[in-house]
Amino acid sequence: MEPTQSNEPNEKNEAEQKQEKAQKNKMKNEKKQQKAEKKQAKPVRRIFPIWLRIVVVLILSFLALIIGLVVGYSVLGDGSPMEVLELDTWRHIIDIITGGS
Repeated sequence: MEPTQSNEPNEKNEAEQKQEKAQKNKMKNEKKQQKAEKKQAKPVRRIFPIWLRIVVVLILSFLALIIGLVVGYSVLGDGSPMEVLELDTWRHIIDIITGGS
């Protein structure tokens, strides 16, 4: 009688394992269906296009450069704030760097 008793729990475990495998397969199929639905969805239209983002970043970078020049020249260099934007100031700076007259 003992051998039949030991077989019953094994049969239950096998049945439980089959159920678990069936549930896992079902979940996999559901995930595959969800992925397929996502692929079929319409592409996202951006409100703020990438090319416009690049332009905005370039403009903001240029403004940060100008503000940095004005602050640096006027605060650190004790010059007039708008003098840094003049072409003669940059010629003078380049002459100093290159050793020209």
